[in-house]
Amino acid sequence: MNKDTKKELSGRLAEVVVQGMQEKKGNDIVRMDMRNVNATLSDYFVICHADSAAQINAIASSVEEEVYKAFGQEPWRKEGQHNAEWILLDFVDVVVHIFKTEKRSHYGIEDLWGDAQVETYRSA
Repeated sequence: MNKDTKKELSGRLAEVVVQGMQEKKGNDIVRMDMRNVNATLSDYFVICHADSAAQINAIASSVEEEVYKAFGQEPWRKEGQHNAEWILLDFVDVVVHIFKTEKRSHYGIEDLWGDAQVETYRSA
C-alpha cells in the first residue's frame, strides 16, 4: 500500500469513528492529526467524553459497529471497558479515547499532544 493510500484510509477510518461517536452523542469530539508529530505511531487520535458509564460503553460499541460496517475491521486492542472511565480502542492507525467527563480533563490528552492539528466536531 502506498503512502497516499494509507493516509486516505486512516483519514476515512477517523471519520467513521467520529460518526460512531456522534451516533451516541459523544461530547466535545476532536480528531487529532498525529502524522506530523514526532514519536507517534498512529495517524489519528479521536477523543470524546460522556457523563455516564452506560453512555461511554454505548459510544464504544457504536464506534466498533460503524468501523466494522465500513471496513470489516475490529480493534486490534481494547482497554477500560470494565470500569468505563476511559475506554481505548486501538485500530492501529487510529486510536480512540472515550472518557468519563472528569477523567478527560484530568488526563489532558489534547494538551500532551499540543503539536497535533485538531479538528472539532459537534454531536449529531
